[in-house]
Amino acid sequence: MKTVLCYGDSLTWGTDAATGGRHAFEDRWPSVLQAALGSSVNVVAEGLGGRTTAYDDGLADCDRNGARLLPTVLHSHGPLELVIVMLGTNDLKPIIHGTAIGARAGVKKLVSLVRFHDWGRECETPEILIVAPPRLCETANPLTGASFRGGIEQSEMLASLYRDLADEMGCGFFDAGSVARTTPVDGVHLDAENTRAIGRGLEPIARMMLGL
Repeated sequence: MKTVLCYGDSLTWGTDAATGGRHAFEDRWPSVLQAALGSSVNVVAEGLGGRTTAYDDGLADCDRNGARLLPTVLHSHGPLELVIVMLGTNDLKPIIHGTAIGARAGVKKLVSLVRFHDWGRECETPEILIVAPPRLCETANPLTGASFRGGIEQSEMLASLYRDLADEMGCGFFDAGSVARTTPVDGVHLDAENTRAIGRGLEPIARMMLGL
C-alpha cells in the first residue's frame, strides 16, 4: 500500500467558516482524494488550524510552526510515497510574516526537510507535491479581515511563486485556486463544495506521481 501525507492548515483540517466547526469527514479534501485513489492508497490528513510554513505564532495555544513539526510527522507516518504540502495562508498574517515571498521561503524549507529526512536504508525519499492555497477574498468579517490585512494581494502571488519553486526543486505543483474559491463569510476558508473540489483536482496529479 502506498501512503500519501497531506500536510496543511485549517484548509486541510476542514474548517467550516459558516458554522465555526469542521466539515463532515467525507467533504474534506484529503477524504475526497482517498476515495478517488482507492483502497491501494492510504491518505493521511495532517491538518492543523493556524499552521505556518516555518514561522512561530507566539499567541497560539500549541506549536503551529510547520517546519519544526514536520520531521516528527514524517517519522510518525513513514514510509511515504508522496508528501502534499498546502501551506502559506497563515504566513500572510502581518503578525506572522505578511508576505508571499516569506511563504515561499517557508515551503522551500519544508521541501528540504523532506528531502534530507532520515528515512532509513530501506525507504526511498517520497515525491513532493507543492499546492498553492486558494486566494483570499474580500470579507465583512472584522476579525479575519484585520488578521489578514493586505493578504489578498499577497495571496494572489502564491501560485506563481510556488510554481517557480516547484520547478526549481523538482517537485510537483498544483494551484488549488484553479478549482476552489474561498468564502466571503471569512475570506479565508472554504465551503464544502470548494473543499471537495481540491480533492478532485488533486487526483490526476497524485495518481501520476504515485505511478498508479
